[in-house]
Amino acid sequence: MTVIENSKLTVVGAGSVGASVAYASLIRGSARHVALYDIAAEKVEAEVLDLAHGTQFTGSSDITGGSDISVVEGSHVVVITAGAKQKPGQTRTELAAVNAGILQTMMPRLLEVAPDAIYVIVTNPCDVLTVLAQEVTNLPAQRLFASGTVLDTSRLRWKLAQRAGVSTGSVHAHIVGEHGDTEFPLWSTATIGTVPILEWEAPGHPKMTVDELDAIAVDVRDAAYKVIKGKGATNYAIGLSSARIVEAVLRDEHAVMPVSTVLDGFHGLEGVALSVPSIVSASGAVPIRETPFSPNELGLLRRSADALREVRASLDA
Repeated sequence: MTVIENSKLTVVGAGSVGASVAYASLIRGSARHVALYDIAAEKVEAEVLDLAHGTQFTGSSDITGGSDISVVEGSHVVVITAGAKQKPGQTRTELAAVNAGILQTMMPRLLEVAPDAIYVIVTNPCDVLTVLAQEVTNLPAQRLFASGTVLDTSRLRWKLAQRAGVSTGSVHAHIVGEHGDTEFPLWSTATIGTVPILEWEAPGHPKMTVDELDAIAVDVRDAAYKVIKGKGATNYAIGLSSARIVEAVLRDEHAVMPVSTVLDGFHGLEGVALSVPSIVSASGAVPIRETPFSPNELGLLRRSADALREVRASLDA
Protein backbone atom coordinates (compact mmCIF):
# COMPACT_ATOMS: atom_id res chain seq x y z
CA MET A 1 0.00 0.00 0.00
CA THR A 2 1.16 3.50 -0.84
CA VAL A 3 -0.21 6.04 1.62
CA ILE A 4 -0.21 9.53 0.11
CA GLU A 5 1.96 11.78 2.26
CA ASN A 6 1.06 15.43 2.84
CA SER A 7 -2.29 14.63 1.25
CA LYS A 8 -4.68 17.29 -0.02
CA LEU A 9 -8.44 17.05 -0.38
CA THR A 10 -10.43 19.79 -2.08
CA VAL A 11 -14.20 19.96 -1.65
CA VAL A 12 -15.96 21.84 -4.45
CA GLY A 13 -19.12 23.55 -3.24
CA ALA A 14 -19.56 25.25 0.14
CA GLY A 15 -23.24 24.46 0.65
CA SER A 16 -24.55 22.27 3.45
CA VAL A 17 -23.14 19.07 1.91
CA GLY A 18 -19.75 20.50 0.95
CA ALA A 19 -19.25 22.14 4.34
CA SER A 20 -20.20 18.84 6.02
CA VAL A 21 -17.68 16.91 3.91
CA ALA A 22 -14.98 19.40 4.88
CA TYR A 23 -16.00 19.27 8.55
CA ALA A 24 -16.10 15.46 8.65
CA SER A 25 -12.74 15.27 6.89
CA LEU A 26 -11.18 17.66 9.39
CA ILE A 27 -12.41 15.91 12.51
CA ARG A 28 -11.59 12.44 11.12
CA GLY A 29 -8.16 13.51 9.87
CA SER A 30 -9.03 12.22 6.41
CA ALA A 31 -6.41 14.43 4.72
CA ARG A 32 -3.48 16.53 5.93
CA HIS A 33 -4.78 19.55 4.01
CA VAL A 34 -8.47 20.25 3.38
CA ALA A 35 -9.52 23.00 0.97
CA LEU A 36 -12.98 24.35 0.21
CA TYR A 37 -13.72 25.97 -3.16
CA ASP A 38 -16.86 27.80 -4.26
CA ILE A 39 -17.55 30.69 -6.63
CA ALA A 40 -19.64 32.37 -3.88
CA ALA A 41 -16.76 34.24 -2.23
CA GLU A 42 -18.46 35.50 0.92
CA LYS A 43 -20.05 32.11 1.66
CA VAL A 44 -16.91 30.02 1.17
CA GLU A 45 -14.72 32.44 3.12
CA ALA A 46 -17.18 32.32 6.03
CA GLU A 47 -17.27 28.52 6.02
CA VAL A 48 -13.46 28.28 5.92
CA LEU A 49 -13.17 30.78 8.76
CA ASP A 50 -15.71 28.90 10.88
CA LEU A 51 -13.87 25.61 10.30
CA ALA A 52 -10.44 27.17 10.87
CA HIS A 53 -11.54 28.49 14.25
CA GLY A 54 -11.89 24.91 15.44
CA THR A 55 -8.63 23.45 14.14
CA GLN A 56 -7.10 23.47 17.64
CA PHE A 57 -9.38 20.48 18.21
CA THR A 58 -8.91 18.57 14.95
CA GLY A 59 -5.40 17.16 15.12
CA SER A 60 -2.90 17.95 12.38
CA SER A 61 -5.31 18.71 9.51
CA ASP A 62 -5.64 22.29 8.31
CA ILE A 63 -8.27 24.12 6.27
CA THR A 64 -7.94 26.71 3.49
CA GLY A 65 -10.21 27.85 0.70
CA GLY A 66 -11.73 30.59 -1.36
CA SER A 67 -13.42 31.51 -4.62
CA ASP A 68 -10.35 31.33 -6.89
CA ILE A 69 -9.95 27.99 -8.65
CA SER A 70 -6.25 27.98 -7.76
CA VAL A 71 -7.48 26.67 -4.38
CA VAL A 72 -7.82 23.26 -6.09
CA GLU A 73 -4.16 23.04 -7.25
CA GLY A 74 -2.18 20.14 -5.86
CA SER A 75 -5.23 18.13 -4.84
CA HIS A 76 -4.93 14.36 -4.58
CA VAL A 77 -8.71 13.98 -4.26
CA VAL A 78 -11.42 16.38 -5.40
CA VAL A 79 -14.93 15.84 -4.01
CA ILE A 80 -17.61 17.63 -6.03
CA THR A 81 -20.75 18.74 -4.18
CA ALA A 82 -21.54 21.91 -6.17
CA GLY A 83 -24.98 22.22 -7.72
CA ALA A 84 -28.63 22.80 -6.94
CA LYS A 85 -29.82 20.83 -3.92
CA GLN A 86 -32.70 18.38 -3.90
CA LYS A 87 -35.97 20.01 -2.83
CA PRO A 88 -38.71 18.36 -0.77
CA GLY A 89 -40.62 15.95 -3.03
CA GLN A 90 -38.08 16.24 -5.85
CA THR A 91 -36.36 13.12 -7.14
CA ARG A 92 -32.63 13.06 -7.76
CA THR A 93 -33.17 12.60 -11.48
CA GLU A 94 -35.29 15.76 -11.64
CA LEU A 95 -32.15 17.62 -10.66
CA ALA A 96 -30.30 16.27 -13.66
CA ALA A 97 -30.66 19.08 -16.20
CA VAL A 98 -29.52 21.97 -14.01
CA ASN A 99 -26.66 20.12 -12.37
CA ALA A 100 -25.48 18.61 -15.65
CA GLY A 101 -24.92 22.12 -17.02
CA ILE A 102 -22.94 23.15 -13.94
CA LEU A 103 -20.75 20.04 -14.06
CA GLN A 104 -20.01 20.19 -17.79
CA THR A 105 -18.72 23.75 -17.39
CA MET A 106 -16.75 23.06 -14.22
CA MET A 107 -15.00 19.73 -14.88
CA PRO A 108 -12.54 20.90 -17.59
CA ARG A 109 -11.51 23.84 -15.38
CA LEU A 110 -10.92 21.58 -12.39
CA LEU A 111 -8.91 19.13 -14.46
CA GLU A 112 -6.72 21.97 -15.68
CA VAL A 113 -5.56 22.82 -12.14
CA ALA A 114 -5.64 19.29 -10.68
CA PRO A 115 -4.82 16.97 -13.60
CA ASP A 116 -3.69 14.02 -11.47
CA ALA A 117 -6.47 13.98 -8.86
CA ILE A 118 -9.05 11.30 -8.17
CA TYR A 119 -12.50 12.86 -8.65
CA VAL A 120 -15.48 11.84 -6.50
CA ILE A 121 -18.89 13.18 -7.51
CA VAL A 122 -21.44 13.66 -4.74
CA THR A 123 -23.72 16.12 -6.55
CA ASN A 124 -27.00 14.47 -7.54
CA PRO A 125 -27.99 12.67 -9.65
CA CYS A 126 -24.45 11.41 -9.10
CA ASP A 127 -24.64 8.38 -11.43
CA VAL A 128 -25.75 10.37 -14.48
CA LEU A 129 -23.30 13.17 -13.68
CA THR A 130 -20.44 10.66 -13.51
CA VAL A 131 -21.16 9.56 -17.09
CA LEU A 132 -21.32 13.19 -18.24
CA ALA A 133 -18.11 14.07 -16.41
CA GLN A 134 -16.26 11.21 -18.06
CA GLU A 135 -17.56 12.31 -21.46
CA VAL A 136 -16.21 15.84 -21.01
CA THR A 137 -12.87 14.86 -19.42
CA ASN A 138 -11.99 11.46 -20.96
CA LEU A 139 -10.62 10.44 -17.57
CA PRO A 140 -10.20 6.70 -16.95
CA ALA A 141 -13.30 5.31 -15.24
CA GLN A 142 -11.38 4.39 -12.09
CA ARG A 143 -10.22 8.00 -11.53
CA LEU A 144 -13.72 9.49 -11.75
CA PHE A 145 -16.50 7.94 -9.72
CA ALA A 146 -19.49 8.85 -7.59
CA SER A 147 -20.11 8.34 -3.89
CA GLY A 148 -22.99 6.21 -5.13
CA THR A 149 -24.68 3.98 -2.56
CA VAL A 150 -22.03 4.13 0.17
CA LEU A 151 -24.42 6.20 2.29
CA ASP A 152 -27.44 4.08 1.33
CA THR A 153 -25.47 1.01 2.42
CA SER A 154 -24.72 2.66 5.76
CA ARG A 155 -28.44 3.38 6.20
CA LEU A 156 -29.24 -0.26 5.43
CA ARG A 157 -26.66 -1.63 7.86
CA TRP A 158 -27.87 0.70 10.61
CA LYS A 159 -31.47 -0.48 10.25
CA LEU A 160 -30.48 -4.16 10.05
CA ALA A 161 -28.21 -3.79 13.07
CA GLN A 162 -31.06 -2.33 15.11
CA ARG A 163 -33.36 -5.16 14.09
CA ALA A 164 -30.77 -7.92 14.65
CA GLY A 165 -29.45 -6.56 17.93
CA VAL A 166 -25.83 -6.29 16.78
CA SER A 167 -23.33 -3.54 15.99
CA THR A 168 -23.51 -1.87 12.59
CA GLY A 169 -20.02 -3.16 11.78
CA SER A 170 -21.26 -6.75 12.15
CA VAL A 171 -23.75 -6.34 9.29
CA HIS A 172 -22.45 -7.25 5.83
CA ALA A 173 -24.92 -6.06 3.21
CA HIS A 174 -24.82 -3.70 0.24
CA ILE A 175 -27.23 -1.40 -1.55
CA VAL A 176 -26.36 -1.37 -5.26
CA GLY A 177 -27.59 0.13 -8.53
CA GLU A 178 -28.74 3.72 -8.92
CA HIS A 179 -28.28 6.10 -6.01
CA GLY A 180 -31.99 6.73 -6.15
CA ASP A 181 -35.39 5.19 -6.67
CA THR A 182 -34.26 1.96 -8.39
CA GLU A 183 -31.55 1.05 -5.87
CA PHE A 184 -31.84 -2.33 -4.15
CA PRO A 185 -30.09 -4.53 -1.56
CA LEU A 186 -28.02 -7.58 -2.48
CA TRP A 187 -29.96 -9.84 -0.14
CA SER A 188 -28.54 -13.00 -1.70
CA THR A 189 -25.13 -12.35 -0.12
CA ALA A 190 -26.19 -10.36 2.98
CA THR A 191 -25.06 -11.71 6.35
CA ILE A 192 -25.00 -10.84 10.05
CA GLY A 193 -21.49 -11.90 10.98
CA THR A 194 -21.21 -15.12 8.98
CA VAL A 195 -24.92 -16.01 9.20
CA PRO A 196 -27.15 -15.48 6.12
CA ILE A 197 -29.58 -12.65 6.77
CA LEU A 198 -32.75 -14.78 6.83
CA GLU A 199 -31.20 -17.30 9.23
CA TRP A 200 -30.07 -14.83 11.89
CA GLU A 201 -31.77 -14.96 15.27
CA ALA A 202 -30.73 -13.98 18.78
CA PRO A 203 -32.50 -13.62 22.15
CA GLY A 204 -35.18 -10.97 21.66
CA HIS A 205 -34.46 -10.84 17.93
CA PRO A 206 -36.38 -13.50 15.99
CA LYS A 207 -35.67 -14.39 12.37
CA MET A 208 -36.49 -11.74 9.79
CA THR A 209 -39.01 -12.40 7.03
CA VAL A 210 -38.77 -11.56 3.35
CA ASP A 211 -41.59 -9.04 3.77
CA GLU A 212 -39.72 -7.39 6.62
CA LEU A 213 -36.55 -7.11 4.56
CA ASP A 214 -38.56 -5.62 1.68
CA ALA A 215 -39.97 -2.97 4.05
CA ILE A 216 -36.46 -2.16 5.31
CA ALA A 217 -35.27 -1.73 1.71
CA VAL A 218 -38.10 0.74 1.03
CA ASP A 219 -37.26 2.71 4.20
CA VAL A 220 -33.63 2.93 3.11
CA ARG A 221 -34.55 4.00 -0.42
CA ASP A 222 -36.84 6.77 0.88
CA ALA A 223 -34.68 7.85 3.82
CA ALA A 224 -33.31 10.94 2.08
CA TYR A 225 -36.81 12.19 1.27
CA LYS A 226 -37.77 11.97 4.94
CA VAL A 227 -34.67 13.89 6.05
CA ILE A 228 -35.12 16.54 3.34
CA LYS A 229 -38.76 17.02 4.28
CA GLY A 230 -37.86 17.58 7.93
CA LYS A 231 -34.71 19.71 7.70
CA GLY A 232 -34.28 20.76 4.07
CA ALA A 233 -31.18 18.75 3.19
CA THR A 234 -29.17 15.65 4.01
CA ASN A 235 -25.68 16.67 5.04
CA TYR A 236 -24.10 14.98 8.09
CA ALA A 237 -24.19 11.36 6.93
CA ILE A 238 -23.14 12.17 3.34
CA GLY A 239 -20.31 14.24 4.82
CA LEU A 240 -19.13 11.28 6.88
CA SER A 241 -19.48 8.75 4.07
CA SER A 242 -17.63 11.01 1.63
CA ALA A 243 -14.80 11.46 4.14
CA ARG A 244 -14.60 7.69 4.46
CA ILE A 245 -14.25 7.31 0.67
CA VAL A 246 -11.49 9.95 0.66
CA GLU A 247 -9.62 8.01 3.34
CA ALA A 248 -9.77 4.80 1.31
CA VAL A 249 -8.09 6.66 -1.58
CA LEU A 250 -5.49 8.66 0.36
CA ARG A 251 -4.50 5.69 2.54
CA ASP A 252 -4.50 3.30 -0.42
CA GLU A 253 -6.72 0.95 1.57
CA HIS A 254 -8.11 -1.27 -1.18
CA ALA A 255 -11.38 -1.06 0.73
CA VAL A 256 -14.54 -2.62 -0.71
CA MET A 257 -17.24 0.04 -1.15
CA PRO A 258 -20.33 0.33 -3.39
CA VAL A 259 -19.21 3.41 -5.32
CA SER A 260 -20.48 4.27 -8.80
CA THR A 261 -18.15 4.03 -11.80
CA VAL A 262 -18.90 3.96 -15.53
CA LEU A 263 -19.17 0.22 -16.10
CA ASP A 264 -17.35 -1.65 -18.83
CA GLY A 265 -18.66 -5.19 -19.25
CA PHE A 266 -19.82 -5.65 -15.66
CA HIS A 267 -22.42 -8.42 -15.95
CA GLY A 268 -22.96 -7.24 -19.52
CA LEU A 269 -23.46 -3.55 -18.67
CA GLU A 270 -21.60 -0.82 -20.58
CA GLY A 271 -21.44 2.96 -20.54
CA VAL A 272 -23.68 3.51 -17.52
CA ALA A 273 -22.56 4.42 -14.00
CA LEU A 274 -24.00 2.23 -11.25
CA SER A 275 -22.91 1.42 -7.73
CA VAL A 276 -21.48 -2.07 -7.32
CA PRO A 277 -18.97 -3.40 -4.79
CA SER A 278 -15.63 -1.93 -5.87
CA ILE A 279 -12.05 -1.80 -4.61
CA VAL A 280 -11.17 1.78 -3.64
CA SER A 281 -7.49 2.67 -3.42
CA ALA A 282 -4.97 5.35 -4.40
CA SER A 283 -5.61 4.36 -8.03
CA GLY A 284 -9.33 5.07 -7.73
CA ALA A 285 -12.22 2.61 -7.87
CA VAL A 286 -12.42 -0.71 -9.71
CA PRO A 287 -15.65 -2.79 -9.75
CA ILE A 288 -15.34 -6.35 -8.44
CA ARG A 289 -16.43 -8.33 -11.49
CA GLU A 290 -16.85 -11.55 -9.52
CA THR A 291 -19.65 -10.05 -7.40
CA PRO A 292 -22.48 -12.63 -7.44
CA PHE A 293 -26.05 -11.62 -8.23
CA SER A 294 -29.14 -13.79 -8.12
CA PRO A 295 -31.20 -13.85 -11.37
CA ASN A 296 -33.71 -11.46 -9.76
CA GLU A 297 -30.94 -9.11 -8.62
CA LEU A 298 -29.44 -9.05 -12.12
CA GLY A 299 -32.85 -8.03 -13.43
CA LEU A 300 -33.02 -5.21 -10.88
CA LEU A 301 -29.50 -4.06 -11.82
CA ARG A 302 -30.49 -3.88 -15.48
CA ARG A 303 -33.68 -2.01 -14.57
CA SER A 304 -31.52 0.52 -12.72
CA ALA A 305 -29.26 0.86 -15.77
CA ASP A 306 -32.26 1.42 -18.05
CA ALA A 307 -33.65 4.13 -15.76
CA LEU A 308 -30.33 6.00 -15.76
CA ARG A 309 -29.89 5.69 -19.52
CA GLU A 310 -33.33 7.26 -19.90
CA VAL A 311 -32.33 10.23 -17.74
CA ARG A 312 -29.05 10.59 -19.65
CA ALA A 313 -30.88 10.53 -23.01
CA SER A 314 -33.35 13.19 -21.80
CA LEU A 315 -30.48 15.63 -21.32
CA ASP A 316 -29.74 15.52 -25.06
CA ALA A 317 -33.37 15.89 -26.09
